[in-house]
Amino acid sequence: MVKVFRCPGRHGYAVEASPFLPGRLACAASQFYGITGCGTLLVLDQTDTDVQLVTRMEWADGLFDVSWCETNEHLLVAAGGDGSLQLWDTANHRAPLRVVKEHTQEVYSVDWSQTRGENLVVSGSWDHCAKVWDPALGQSLTTLRGHEGVVYSTVWSPHIPGCFASASGDGTLRVWDVKSAACRLAVPAHSAEILSCDWCKYDQNLVATAAVDCSVCVWDLRNIRQAVSQLTGHTYAIRRVKFSPFCRTVLASCSYDFTVRRRSSSKRSPRSSRSVWRGPSGGRSTSTAE
Repeated sequence: MVKVFRCPGRHGYAVEASPFLPGRLACAASQFYGITGCGTLLVLDQTDTDVQLVTRMEWADGLFDVSWCETNEHLLVAAGGDGSLQLWDTANHRAPLRVVKEHTQEVYSVDWSQTRGENLVVSGSWDHCAKVWDPALGQSLTTLRGHEGVVYSTVWSPHIPGCFASASGDGTLRVWDVKSAACRLAVPAHSAEILSCDWCKYDQNLVATAAVDCSVCVWDLRNIRQAVSQLTGHTYAIRRVKFSPFCRTVLASCSYDFTVRRRSSSKRSPRSSRSVWRGPSGGRSTSTAE
């Protein structure tokens, strides 16, 4: 059975499941596809028969992404078209707890770290930068530069503390080490803009990318000369890709062709050990940070 929730005048950009409450979702939405107008952060609950609104929070500009806090079930961080990040409390939804604005253009991606050894937020922006923040959203801890296009996606590794991946309009997937504030790996993953990336929950070496070329590629970071697999089928750009939290080889993708596809990807052994991914402590920097 398909459950539908409609919010007239809003177009959804991101949906994230709560790490605490089964069936609870957060949705970042924008008016007029984020081109103009305001944004809405929706908190929803799935029931056996439908999807119900828990609360909604309004923002003066479009909202493009949202991420739940991993240590407090009420906290979320949202990414705004005005270059801001907002920290929201679902129990007090009249106004955000804190707003920061360091990015100079739209913030298109935000992610809260999942490993127990840290509590950090990473954001990616149209200003070609990624920024790392403490959970209180004070001044950013570091700004990471290296991409030559819009940073569409930033995702923390669920395995390696202080490590995140980013996907950009410059066609590259990059892996960053926060401690050294450096890019440790740059993968020319697609010949088109990459709109999304995600880490495998069961293998720290596997990252998926989704691009405007209508394909999903799965990469083994120990051998980046060729993708482990390339998945096609969509007829328009792929907006987002996610690995399953339950199965190592299953992922899902959603596209501007208005379809969601469930995919299976089997990992082949790397053909060569000449290029070895050793985590954020190894490799060569190809970026600058401040």
